[in-house]
Amino acid sequence: MGRLRAAGCVFAEDEAELLLATARTPDELAAMVERRIVGLPLEHVLGWAEFHGLRIAVDPGVFVPRRRTEFLVGQAVDLGRRAGRRPSRPAVVVDLCCGSGAVGAALATAMGPVELYAADIEPAAVRCARRNVAPLGGTVYEGDLFDPLPTGLRGRIDILVANVPYVPTEEVGLLPPEAREYEPLVALDGGTDGLDVLRRVTAVAAQWLAPGGHLLVETSERQAPLAVEEFTRRGLRPQVAASDELYATVVIGTRPPTAPRPEEPKGAEATAPRSVRRTAGRSARTAPPPAPGTDHTTASPSP
Repeated sequence: MGRLRAAGCVFAEDEAELLLATARTPDELAAMVERRIVGLPLEHVLGWAEFHGLRIAVDPGVFVPRRRTEFLVGQAVDLGRRAGRRPSRPAVVVDLCCGSGAVGAALATAMGPVELYAADIEPAAVRCARRNVAPLGGTVYEGDLFDPLPTGLRGRIDILVANVPYVPTEEVGLLPPEAREYEPLVALDGGTDGLDVLRRVTAVAAQWLAPGGHLLVETSERQAPLAVEEFTRRGLRPQVAASDELYATVVIGTRPPTAPRPEEPKGAEATAPRSVRRTAGRSARTAPPPAPGTDHTTASPSP
């Protein structure tokens, strides 16, 4: 604990307890402490991260799931349960930019039987996600956004979650060292205004969603108005949900039952609602006291 505190670990006592509980031998404990002292994220040292009540495997070089993203999961669960009430089939859930597969795993666990798919462009993330998603019956694909998904999913997806990178390029250098030095840049850098990947997802999302299906994307409060405009332009009915407690903002786009083609919004920009629903976080799991370690598990890097 003293070594962790001397290295600047704010939650040294809690981190020491986690390391002690995880290490199987004194030598392994010493090695884990050393890796933490040199700056490796606590989750990479432990090999797991707590997310939405689950222990998610997290390998070195893989994006660590943020606590704030539990709010996105809560919103998706509420919508997905409604979709899953149909007696004909379980809800179809897709987790794009899945990283460790934490969001998909949390959704499958919370919603019950679902048809689950996930995809990521990073090979290390795909290997890690398979460890978390496969036991729940999900399938993980390697590739860029929708490219690797089976074409048979077009027009069938009830819940599409895309935890896209949304940090503007010029702000990546302001992220905590644990993020910018140990996580893949492709999982952090969202382009000039942070919305490049979001635009690519929304450009074709309506073609993949089932009628009445939902796309959920995490973003920042200041980026939300631009994201809403993009959703509307692509024929999705947008809504913004926010949690003050988790400092989280989620944009939800719904494909109308009789959606216009994405390239022809037919006046959706003028008619789509732009409501904001703000909550103290009750629709997600109640956030625990600040967790030990980096702000991967506490506040998450600021977008």
